[in-house]
Formats: sequence, C-alpha cells, structure tokens
Amino acid sequence: MSPQTLIVDESGDGLLQVTLNRPQTRNALNTQMGLELREIFAPLAFHPRQVRCVLITGSGDKAFCAGGDLKERNGMSDEQWRVQHAIFEEAYYAIMNCVVPVIGAVNGSAFGGGCELALACDFIYASSSARFALPETTLGILPGCGGTQNLPRAVGERRAKELILTGRAFTAQEGYEWGMVNRVCEPADLMPAALATARQMCTSAPVSLRQAKTAIRRGLDVDLRTGLAIEVEAYNRTVVTEDRLEGVRAFGEKRKPVFKGK
Repeated sequence: MSPQTLIVDESGDGLLQVTLNRPQTRNALNTQMGLELREIFAPLAFHPRQVRCVLITGSGDKAFCAGGDLKERNGMSDEQWRVQHAIFEEAYYAIMNCVVPVIGAVNGSAFGGGCELALACDFIYASSSARFALPETTLGILPGCGGTQNLPRAVGERRAKELILTGRAFTAQEGYEWGMVNRVCEPADLMPAALATARQMCTSAPVSLRQAKTAIRRGLDVDLRTGLAIEVEAYNRTVVTEDRLEGVRAFGEKRKPVFKGK
C-alpha cells in the first residue's frame, strides 16, 4: 500500500504508528482515508504479524481529526453517501476489532468522526488543547461509527445523551474527569508520553496482550460468571506459549524477558 492520506511507520520493536495526514483539512476523513484505514486495520483483526501496539495521531498541532470531509460529501446522492459511510464503518469496526492495543494520541480537535475515531481506540491520551464533540445531530444526522455506543460506555448514559443530543464540545480535561480520556498532557509532552506507553506495551508478551484485551472487551458484554469463563479461556491460551516459559525464566534470572509471540 502507498497511502495518500496517512503516514504509516512500523518500527522494529512492534510499534505501528498511524498519522492522519490531511493537515490542510484539519485531517478530515475522506473516502480515501477510510479506505486506507480499512486496509491497515482489517488484517490486524486476524493476523497481527509482528505488530504489538498501534498508535493513532494526527499531523500538525491543531487537529486530530475534524470528522467527515463535508466538502467531499456535498452533493453526494443518498446511495453515494451510504456507500462511503459503509467504508467508514468497516474502517472503524476494524480498529475496534484490532487484536493488539490501540492508543489514540489526540493532538487537537476531535469532532464528529474524529471523536468516534478516538473512542474506537482502547484508550486516549490527549493534549490539554484538545476538544471533543459529536455534533452530528446539528447537521441532520447522528454519530454512525460507534459514537452512540462507545461514548455511553466511556462517560455514562446520561452524560452521553447530553453531549450527543446537544452536540456541544467538551475539553480534554472534562473528558479526563468523566473517564473517557486516560491522561491529559501539555502539547509538547503528548507524543513522548503516548510513545512511552506504547513502547512499554511492546515489551510485554504479544499473546498475553492480545488475550488480555480480548478478555476485557468480551467480558464487558456479558454477565460476571460468563466473563470469568472468558478470562480463564484467555489465560489458558497463554499457558502453552514459549513466552510464558521465557517470562518465568527471566524472572528467576533477574533479567528482562525476550518475548517472541510464540
């Protein structure tokens, strides 16, 4: 793939960094960006290769993602709109279904689809200057890439209703206080903090990372008893790995383990 709207950097330590790169439009999501996100993330639901963690951010210091590119959408027929939105759905669902951890480093405004993109990540680090909003109801539509589902799970039903039904913007600090944002950083500190966390994850056993994420995600959708069964199933998948043996050996030998994802 030769991306036109993204900068994709895969380091040798298992970190995949994806930067939304349409700064002239505040990194607005157009059809091409949807296709490229889908192409990157869809395979990661089934075959992560050497990827252990993904970091998503935006280029520049003004915007993470301004949402859907309304200039591109202006004049679309109903069918063209639906086809484009299906591409966005597939891309966002692929991010949510990614088996490795996905961190959102929100470096500026994240409105509409940009806010939904941040919510599709496993957790969010945000610049203190970042602002979030789901203003779709003020445009005659509603959040359609996970916003009505992920925001209530992050901030609670009543607050999510207020934010979605009014479309009002909120700050990174408010998002932190409500439980949507994990950490608020000064703008210059955002990427170093997010990268440090991503690289820390890359030192953990890949199978353990994937199974722990799966257990959390699947467990939240079921009752506690079923969730505990899911947890044990995920745990047992790590017992038979070479990495489990390596982790125990390294602990006994007082050294850092070298995990191979096997």
